[in-house]
Amino acid sequence: MPKISQKAIHKYLRHDKNFPHVWCSGCSNGIVLGATIRAIAELGYKKDNIAMVSGIGCSSRMPVYVDFNTLHSLHGRAIAYATGIKIVKPEMKVIVITGDGDATAIGGNHFIHGARRNIDMTVILINNNIYGMTGGQYSPTTPYGDRSTTTPYGNIDPTFDICDLAIGAGATFVARTTAFHAIEAQSFIKQAFEHKGFSLVEIISACPVIYGRLNKKGDAPAMMKSMKENVLPIKTFEKLTDEQKKGKQKRGIFVNKIRPEYIEEYDKLVRSLQDEKGRE
Repeated sequence: MPKISQKAIHKYLRHDKNFPHVWCSGCSNGIVLGATIRAIAELGYKKDNIAMVSGIGCSSRMPVYVDFNTLHSLHGRAIAYATGIKIVKPEMKVIVITGDGDATAIGGNHFIHGARRNIDMTVILINNNIYGMTGGQYSPTTPYGDRSTTTPYGNIDPTFDICDLAIGAGATFVARTTAFHAIEAQSFIKQAFEHKGFSLVEIISACPVIYGRLNKKGDAPAMMKSMKENVLPIKTFEKLTDEQKKGKQKRGIFVNKIRPEYIEEYDKLVRSLQDEKGRE
């Protein structure tokens, strides 16, 4: 992977405001921001041709720090806003930054139907297994038995596998990695940007201040070490026995396929109706 200069990275950031950032010490959001910026710099995208949209949550603060067209929208509604941007400005690269709660709880319907329609946008979903910013409530990815402020005796809900959810809904690019694997994250994000259609990159992340503390996961380095040891490449994971797979996840690119993209299909329909009306 070619080395990206500091100058190339810095031009995409808003230096005159909002730094230092609001994220807690040890949070993975800064790693994901860095991977995203480096992927964009490697592709050479122009700032004015990028729209970054977020909802509400720790990860959704990210658009504040980047010098793109940005929109900090309502809780769970980032994909709906991003859809509107893509319909009006189909030439733009539309990026959604979201979290496990924002995307798969209150925003679950938008997530499902964005994938089903195969709208050309990239969703970078930072999964830290909890609602960090809004009080430490459990999310659809909080593991069974883990604690949060709303499950003080342990979570009894079954969890979503976000990648399986995206695949089932029809997403055409689906990948998972972790904040520990930052270079891999950059590669997956780059491939997602280049993909035509709905692309999801789930990034398993550390929240040591809330999730880690409530569940005795250790400090930030301990949580990063856990990602390294327990989120394994697909081929490595598949070789494990069912017993060995407990507590582990697989990472890699699960889906990368082409099918008709929604905005292009929408434009075809509009043109055909215009032509039909012109023949009347």
